Amino acid sequence: MSSSHVIIIDPRARRAVIKVTPTKFLSDVLKEACTKLGFEADRYTLKHNKKQLDLSCPIRLSGLSSGAKLELVQISQSPSPVSVALQIPNSEVNDPLKARLTDKFPSTTSLWIALRKFESDDSSLNFTARGAPLTKSANPNAAGRLFYEAPVIQVMGRELSSFTDMQMTLRDLGYNSGSVLLRLSFKLTEKPLEEAMLEISRYFKDVENTQAASGYLAGDAASSSSSVRDAVGSQGNNGEVIASDAKPSGETSESRSTGGKGPDLEKPDVFLNELALSPEQRPISIFAPSSNPTPQAATYDFNAADYEPTIDHAKLHQARLSSAAQNRRLLSNAELAAKQRAVSERLAKVTDVDIKIRYPDQTQLVSKFTSAETAASLYGFVRSTLKHADEPFSLSFASSKGPKTIPMDDKVKLIKDLGFEGRMLVNFAWEEGASMGARAAGVLKGEYAKTAREIKVQEIQAVQAADEEEKRREKGKERATGGEHKRGMPKWFKLPGKK
Repeated sequence: MSSSHVIIIDPRARRAVIKVTPTKFLSDVLKEACTKLGFEADRYTLKHNKKQLDLSCPIRLSGLSSGAKLELVQISQSPSPVSVALQIPNSEVNDPLKARLTDKFPSTTSLWIALRKFESDDSSLNFTARGAPLTKSANPNAAGRLFYEAPVIQVMGRELSSFTDMQMTLRDLGYNSGSVLLRLSFKLTEKPLEEAMLEISRYFKDVENTQAASGYLAGDAASSSSSVRDAVGSQGNNGEVIASDAKPSGETSESRSTGGKGPDLEKPDVFLNELALSPEQRPISIFAPSSNPTPQAATYDFNAADYEPTIDHAKLHQARLSSAAQNRRLLSNAELAAKQRAVSERLAKVTDVDIKIRYPDQTQLVSKFTSAETAASLYGFVRSTLKHADEPFSLSFASSKGPKTIPMDDKVKLIKDLGFEGRMLVNFAWEEGASMGARAAGVLKGEYAKTAREIKVQEIQAVQAADEEEKRREKGKERATGGEHKRGMPKWFKLPGKK
C-alpha cells in the first residue's frame, strides 16, 4: 500500500483525516473530505505542494505518501470543456475505424447525456434503449419477451453500469479539463424492457428536458427519446406514462406581486381606515407624530446581555466572511436579460401600490396609487397637501442600491419604471431653496392636520431579565445543595462496618 491515510486542510485551516486504499480514487477522497468539512465537492479540488492533483487517478498512481497533506482549494464554477472519446464495440459499426467517437462536453455533463449526444449524432446507434431476449436456459418462462440491455462504461479501472452511476458527471469522475477515454460495452439484465424504460424516465427525463431546452442535446434526439419511452411505457402493467409536473419558470405566484413591504409600515388594517379625501378625491390616511418627545422604544426595559456577542455570533460572522471571500461567477448577458424579463413580468401584474409619505415633522400620509400613475402624479399629489406649496422639495425612497431620488417626470411610471410594489415608504425633504418659514411651520394644510390621528403602538410588557436570571441561579444552587444532602457520602468512601 502506497498510502493508508491523507490529511485534507480546508481554507479555514481545519483538518480532516481520510483513510485510503491503493485503489481509491482522489475524486472519492475529495467527496469524503467535503462531506466531513461541510463543503460542496463540485466547487473544490485538491492540491499537493501547490500542484493541482489529477482527481481521476487512484491513490497508487498519484505518488502520495502515507499521511500526505492536501490542500482543499476552490475552483472556477464555469464548466471547462473536456474531450471525450467513446470506444464502442466493433459489433455496433460496420467499419472498425469508426469504432471510436469523439466530442467535447462541459465538465458538468453526465455520462448519460454524453451517451445520448453520441446517439443523436448518428441515428443508427442505440446505447440507452436496447432490448434483447433471454435464452431459454437462462429463464424458460421469458420466451418472447425483451429484457433491458444496460450500457456499461469503463474508465480508469472503474466499471459504471447502474442508473446512479450514469448520473455522475465528468467532474465527479475527476475530469475538470483535458481528455478522457470511455470504453462502452453492454450487459443483459433480467429487468423487462418496459420496466427499465419507465425507470429511465424517472431518472433522466428532467435532465434531458433541461439539456434540450438549453440547446445542448439535439431536439430531435430528445423528442425521439421521449416518444420511444412513452411508447414502451404504455405497455407497462399500469399503462401510465409519467409526465413532468414542472411549471414554466416564467410563472410567478399572485402573492409575489403584492408581497413587497417597505420599512416602518403598519398592519394592513391601517391602510383601510380612510380619514380624509385629497383635492383629487383620493382616499388618504393621515397619522400625526407622537406627542411624547422621548421615543417609545427608549421607554422599554432591556437586557444588557442581549447585546453581548456569543460564540455563535462569532462563528456566523466568520462563515459570512468566508462566503464573501469566495469567487462567484458573474451573470452572463443572457442570464441578466432573463432576470430583467422576470422582474418586468412580475411588475406587469401589479395593479396598485400603497405609498406612505413621511414628512420632516414625522407626520405620515398614506394613499393608494395605480399602475398608470407617474412620478409627476406623485409630486402633484404631495404638493396639493402642503401648506407652502410653492416651496421646492424632493421625494426619495430606499432601493436595493441605496436611497434613490424620484424624478419629477410624467413619463416615469411608479410601478413599471421605479419598481414600486406592495407598500412603499417615500421620504419628503425640503430642497436648499426652501424658506425657513416653510421648514419651521407645519407641513400639511390645516384641513389635513386636523384629521390626523396618532398611531397607537401596542405596549410590550417589560421583562425583568436580571431578576429572572438571579432566580434561576438561586434555584440551581438549591438543587445542587439538596442533591448533595440526599446523596450523602458515597458507598466506596465508607469504612467497613459503618452505615
